[in-house]
Amino acid sequence: MKLRIKGASLRLRLTQGEVRGLAEGGPVEEQVPFGGGVNLTYRLRLDPSASRMNATFEAGVLEVRIPEGLARAWCESQEVTLAEAQEVPPDTLRITVEKDFACLAPRETEDESGNFPHPRSGAKAC
Repeated sequence: MKLRIKGASLRLRLTQGEVRGLAEGGPVEEQVPFGGGVNLTYRLRLDPSASRMNATFEAGVLEVRIPEGLARAWCESQEVTLAEAQEVPPDTLRITVEKDFACLAPRETEDESGNFPHPRSGAKAC
């Protein structure tokens, strides 16, 4: 899972395996080590009680929760993006969760083996 943060915007991009893991009940989680036992953890989880996608940050853990029904429908569909705006006065946090596509031009330093086939590549998702 990739995390992109820019201003008041969070974007998570998931591979095919991570989407399957979420569909099976999740959570999907990654850690960024900063040394000295300090990590940034970012997590995506199903929330059966949520009515909207939302994010929290506490004790070094960024957690995005998706209503369970919405997440399962997204996982099983061809839909690429889930998006939500969360009011965090005085601002609005934009949360986006996407299926991660392989690039049309391969990159030597990036493993895209689990990514979804790019729609213009002609390949099929597993």
